[in-house]
Amino acid sequence: MRANGDSKSLSTLPPTLDDDGFPSIGRPQVNDAGEETFASSFYRGGTDWSHLVSTEDGPGNGAVADRDSEKRLRQTSLFRIWGLKRKEADDPEGCASSSFSLSPKRTKTSSDPALLTRAGDRPRACPFYKKMPGTPFTVDAFRYGRVEGCTAYFLTHFHADHYGGLSKKWSHGPIYCTPLTTRLVKMCLYVDPLLIHSLELNEEYVIEGVRVTLLEANHCPGAALILFCLQNGQHYLHTGDFRASRSMQSHPLLLNNQVDVLYLDTTYCNPRYRFPAKEDVLNYVVKITRNFLKRHPKTLVVVGAYSIGKECVYLTISKALGVKIHANSSRRRILNSFNWPELSDSVTSNPKETFLHVLPISSLRLENLSKYLKENKDRYTEVLAFRPTGWTYSEKIGVHLDLIKPNSKGNVTIYGVPYSEHSSYTELREFVQFLRPKKIIPTVNVSNASGREKMQSYFREWLRDT
Repeated sequence: MRANGDSKSLSTLPPTLDDDGFPSIGRPQVNDAGEETFASSFYRGGTDWSHLVSTEDGPGNGAVADRDSEKRLRQTSLFRIWGLKRKEADDPEGCASSSFSLSPKRTKTSSDPALLTRAGDRPRACPFYKKMPGTPFTVDAFRYGRVEGCTAYFLTHFHADHYGGLSKKWSHGPIYCTPLTTRLVKMCLYVDPLLIHSLELNEEYVIEGVRVTLLEANHCPGAALILFCLQNGQHYLHTGDFRASRSMQSHPLLLNNQVDVLYLDTTYCNPRYRFPAKEDVLNYVVKITRNFLKRHPKTLVVVGAYSIGKECVYLTISKALGVKIHANSSRRRILNSFNWPELSDSVTSNPKETFLHVLPISSLRLENLSKYLKENKDRYTEVLAFRPTGWTYSEKIGVHLDLIKPNSKGNVTIYGVPYSEHSSYTELREFVQFLRPKKIIPTVNVSNASGREKMQSYFREWLRDT
């Protein structure tokens, strides 16, 4: 099947998305060869911190909903799926203790008006922080249908909490995103290609009289920051989801322009989150893998990943140890769509060709991996697995990665490593102090007034200190 997701390639993969662009498919769907279909596998892979499960299945099931029985999906915490407990105070998005439905016809238990359905199933109002003032633009606002006054819809990256609402039925206006995200939208959501407009990174475009430039977001493949330069001289920077890095501070557009309003990814805007550098975590993962293989040469190494994201973890292991990466057909199709030869050339369809396998991060549970080991017992005696996510971060460990204690049972060992693709508190502070925006609008954890005010107090403190 071709990676560009053309119509012929997709003809055997019927879209099974609900009216909001979220999957509403049955038990893991299989094709004529008995293999799970691309759409089923893709959505079971999860996105960011969460995973999609049926509202009638347990959190560990991982199954998706049956369209015929009109079940719906919900997005649930990976901690629940893994069977781990975590205090709500340590969970900035509340994902450790709750889940929320992706269906617009279910009443949400949040005070955030963006997540509520009004009486009579009227469309939900698009929240103000998704609208760019003085422009006919919205950012990641597909869940709200046609937004009044909006003539251009921007998508920062291909994670379900941002593209939710996009489907083959989308007809509300043109969509702007990076080329990689464009390919994924066409391939996975069946959106009319005539409505999708690719914008290259670091190139300026004039849209509706506004100068627009997309910048690397250091999040998942295809993710972008969006800089809007209005005719009146105002500059808005929307980060989508991002991990701030020093390299961003050398970008001419950010160096030479005063940002009037910064729409900031505040996923980890809490002083307890001070992640180690990505490179340090990657080096740690390689070190653990090397040492484990010395003690147990017949080890199957498993890396958990989202449908999109965490590619650097298994690619780093592959390069360091000189081995291929095994992934199922759905993931290979996604990876090939990136047009990254370094990655595509390292991936194999043959699980016997390498001891390095990639599985959905939600499936990295002791019982699942024990079963996976039994299926490969003719070649391996141990499983070493990595859960790379910021949600595994511990204040006690901080940047001292050697203090991490794995979860082990029998021949299965799982390391939770704080490899995050969102900015930590300290990285957010440094980015804000570099940018010195006139106003900051948080876009995550905004459902209650006290949380919003707490973040604004951090912002004021950061800007006072410079």
